[in-house]
Amino acid sequence: MRASGREATANPDGTAVLDNAHLGDIRGALGSIARDDTAPRATLLARLKTLLAIVGPGLIVMVGDNDAGAFGTYTQAGQNYGTTLLWTLLLLIPVLYVNQEMVVRLGAVTGVGHARLIFERFGKFWGAFSVIDLLVLNALTIVTEFIGITFALSFLGVSQFWGVLASAVIVMLAVSTGDFRRFERFGIVLVAGSLLLVPVILMVHPPIGQIASDFFVPKMPHDAKLSEVMLLIVAIVGTTVAPWQLFFQQSYIVDKRITPRFIRYERMDLCIGIVLVVVGAVAMISFCAEVFAGRPEFGNYTDALGTAVGLERYAGRLPAVLFALALLDACIIGAAAVSLSTAYAIGDVFAVKHSLHRKPWDAKGFYSVYCGLIVLAAVLVLTPGTPLGLLTNAVQTLAGVLLPSATVFLLLLCNDRHILGPWINSTRLNLFTGAVVAGLVMLSVILTAAVLFPDLGEAWIIGVLVGGSVLALAVTALVKLYEVLSGGNASFRFKRHYPPLFDRDTWRMPPLDRLPPARLSPLSRIWMIVLRFYLVVAAGLVLLRIVQLATVGA
Repeated sequence: MRASGREATANPDGTAVLDNAHLGDIRGALGSIARDDTAPRATLLARLKTLLAIVGPGLIVMVGDNDAGAFGTYTQAGQNYGTTLLWTLLLLIPVLYVNQEMVVRLGAVTGVGHARLIFERFGKFWGAFSVIDLLVLNALTIVTEFIGITFALSFLGVSQFWGVLASAVIVMLAVSTGDFRRFERFGIVLVAGSLLLVPVILMVHPPIGQIASDFFVPKMPHDAKLSEVMLLIVAIVGTTVAPWQLFFQQSYIVDKRITPRFIRYERMDLCIGIVLVVVGAVAMISFCAEVFAGRPEFGNYTDALGTAVGLERYAGRLPAVLFALALLDACIIGAAAVSLSTAYAIGDVFAVKHSLHRKPWDAKGFYSVYCGLIVLAAVLVLTPGTPLGLLTNAVQTLAGVLLPSATVFLLLLCNDRHILGPWINSTRLNLFTGAVVAGLVMLSVILTAAVLFPDLGEAWIIGVLVGGSVLALAVTALVKLYEVLSGGNASFRFKRHYPPLFDRDTWRMPPLDRLPPARLSPLSRIWMIVLRFYLVVAAGLVLLRIVQLATVGA
């Protein structure tokens, strides 16, 4: 998977950038920055102009995460349990920021995508695993986006065939112009469209005091089965923190030509995106809680189409139409972002031209992967007899299987000094992220097992949460004690400081073939062994479930 010759041709400046289209001026939707512009941003106006030029990656990846699956999960939480689960969104804010901030640094500093870093630092097994599974999961995720499009079109009275066809064409044309700025402006327009949910909550006007209380004070729904509530909480986590986000944002930052000196601005872009995604999620949970409270539909969620019908019945036609338009908008931006994450990963791993700055005939493989995924999803949704419900469950299961591996790789990469140099994680960030990774692993186990075994009991769920927490803390403490006593050294070490030999704003990772081999610390090796064991078990459970479904179908 190495492409040393291509790297040398593509990056005369000595960086690891694989595609020379990734070098040059930043041409964002709302402004530009020349490559040789190194002037300090001393005034507020100068900093604002720089921020406007940088914004885009954080906005698109976050709002794209509020896609068809998110609409289904958040509306289900509001319709079945009111606003009692709003506090989960508050807890997810730091998780979202920490995960995506790490890929911001990886993209700006390394100049290559997430998949290629995994290939180069962890070997062909993990690299092939990450790319193949990302391709399968993203293909199924795009199918769910088009399922959401059919729901919105059905409510709006538009022909599903022509509507899906038009949506697919729009998504493909928006990316295939060969103009990065044009696509980002398309994305920003869709980001603005996500705000259609705000007038819905204003028209429904749920009690603000109750919303604030449930957002900041954790509580569980009364008279509800713990197993069902826990599974919904896991679903909220899964739809808010998805593997494709990591691959998309890192590659998109590289394609936008953002360098380390603009990382602080990209962090602000990310924060704005997180605010928008949380506002949308709070709005959906809140207005569903208000509209369906005391109604026959309360506690009997069906799908997003049922939510739109209920909004029209109890709140009026306009809120329902705005909700359907917001769903359509979310599915289009989700389909574009998820498809791009796959096309970027394939292009990065195989070192072929992969940039939105290139015309389709100049990057045939990149655009073929992107358009192929869109066409496949549209065809599957329009094909009679396609088990759409089974595909949706498959997305949920695969996301649960992949999420721990994505977060583990992310944490290890951000502690590799040869990759991030002075930008490696601090000790405090590692402690927090390690706890997040452990929590995601446990939630992933619960989600995967629950989808495969619907009769999962409450005792099993509590046992996983408590037992997993104790085991993770014990293993981490023992391994860290061993590291301290042995005094071993490795390239993956959780250290806060880096020798002050480089300017953080100009330091870039050298070409990948010049990096020394990666050496894992004992703690990192244990993470990898646990991850491999988990994946084997999870894959076996998924295979078992497929056999069961096939037998029932037969």
